[in-house]
Amino acid sequence: MKIEQLTCAIGAELTGVSLADAARDDALFEEIKAALLQHKVLFLRNQDISRAEHVAFARRFGELEDHPVAGSDPDHPGLVRIYKTPDAPNDRYENAWHSDGTWREAPAMGCVLRCVECPPVGGDTMWANMALAYERLPEQIKQQIAGLRARHSIECSFGAAMHIERRLALKAQFPDAEHPVVRTHPDTGEKILFVNGFTTHFTNFHTPENVRYGQDFTQGTSALLQYLISQAAIPEYQVRWRWQPNSVAIWDNRATQHYAVMDYPPCHRKMERAGIVGTPTF
Repeated sequence: MKIEQLTCAIGAELTGVSLADAARDDALFEEIKAALLQHKVLFLRNQDISRAEHVAFARRFGELEDHPVAGSDPDHPGLVRIYKTPDAPNDRYENAWHSDGTWREAPAMGCVLRCVECPPVGGDTMWANMALAYERLPEQIKQQIAGLRARHSIECSFGAAMHIERRLALKAQFPDAEHPVVRTHPDTGEKILFVNGFTTHFTNFHTPENVRYGQDFTQGTSALLQYLISQAAIPEYQVRWRWQPNSVAIWDNRATQHYAVMDYPPCHRKMERAGIVGTPTF
C-alpha cells in the first residue's frame, strides 16, 4: 500500500490496496486506520467491491448505523443509499458544511462512502480539517469558546421540509443533541471545532460574563456561532475529491466536516455510505 498526501492540511490517496482484502487482513486494516487518524480522510480508486465487502470493511471500525431519512439497502442494513436522479429535481439539494449525525447524542465515528454512478463532471465532495480550524483560531476566541456547548438539530435540517406532523415525530425520535463547541478527539487527543450546519444555538452563552443586555445575547451569540461555522469554508483547511465509479472515501467524522457540491446537471449521482456508530461527546 502506498500513501500519497493530497494537501498540506488534510487527505491522502491510497493505492495498491483493496478494501475487500483489508476487511479480512488485520495488519492491513490497522495500517489504514493509522493513516486515517493521521490524514483524517482517505481516498481510493478502482474499488470494484460488493456491498457485502463494503459493509464488512466498514464494520472493522464498529457497528453501522441507519439513517432516519435516507434509506438503507434492504439486504445490507447500515448501507445508506444516497441516490440523486434527474427524475426527482426537488431532491437535488445537497447540504451545508457538516459532520454526519451531530444531531445524535453519539455522532458517527466515521464513514465509508463509495461511488456507484456519478456525473462526468461535477458532484465533487470537499472535506475540511476541523482540528486545524480550531488550532488556527485567534487565542481570544479559543478562550471565549472553551466552555461553551451547543445544540444540534435534525428537525431544523432534514425535518424542515416535512409536514409538521412528520417533522415533530422526527424530533420526538431524535431530540436535539447537545455537544461541546470544542470536542477532544478520543484517539488523538486533538481539540476539534465541533459546530456545523446542524448547530442551532449555544446552550450556555447567556451568562453575566457574556451578556449585559438582551442585545448582547441575540446579536453576540449569533455572530460568534456563524463565525465558528464559517471556518470549514476556509480553503487552506480543505481537500476536494473528484468522483469516479468505484472510488471510495473514508473519513474520520469526529475531526472533519464535508460538503457535497451540487453543481452537476440533471443526471444520476448514486453513492452508498456505511456510517460507523460513534460515542457520546460528553
